[in-house]
Amino acid sequence: MNDWFVNIDWADIGQATLDTLAMLGGSLVLTVLLGLPLGIALFLTGPGQVWESRLGNGALALVVNLLRSVPFIILLIVMIPLTVLLVGTSLGVVGAIPPLVVGAAPFFARLVETALREVDRNTVEAVQAMGATTRDLVLRALLPEALPGIVAGITVTAIALVSFTAMAGAVGAGGLGDLAIRFGYQRFQTDVMLVTVVLLLVVVQLLQMAGDRLVRHFSHR
Repeated sequence: MNDWFVNIDWADIGQATLDTLAMLGGSLVLTVLLGLPLGIALFLTGPGQVWESRLGNGALALVVNLLRSVPFIILLIVMIPLTVLLVGTSLGVVGAIPPLVVGAAPFFARLVETALREVDRNTVEAVQAMGATTRDLVLRALLPEALPGIVAGITVTAIALVSFTAMAGAVGAGGLGDLAIRFGYQRFQTDVMLVTVVLLLVVVQLLQMAGDRLVRHFSHR
């Protein structure tokens, strides 16, 4: 077995895995915190909703679409000055989190908006007929009814973030992507590339399994 993995430093692999999980965890939490209210705002300002505003919805949609249209590797580079301003560095786990959040939050916001649109209109109208405020409408009707879709959206976003963390390795973010690029690609160490790819696949599979289980749980409340 050791003959097959002569270039593998398992301590480096372990640290890179922890770095990837740290980037994923930190960026996912911030993505949900920012993307959820953004998705709710997109929905509420849409046609026929309580905050209907063509201008407001158009402005939000424009920002979301612009950020989603920028390739993540370009976003990483463009955001370097802002990242340094926010966290003091553009390198390592900390330096990767701001661009990860900026890249993923608009994507997640669209998933939230889609999940909210799938809520039964009769449920929304019944809550409004009882005199519910917008806050009550969101917290007691929209979010509970859309929860399975939102959880599915979090799962999809988390998996997208795994691929983003791998790309972030190209600009010194660390993690499994960094090992794959520096050793697997640049030094032609196929065994390092193989191990990093397998570990990324395992992380993605675990995320998908956990997400599917949570969606089934909330779908049968």
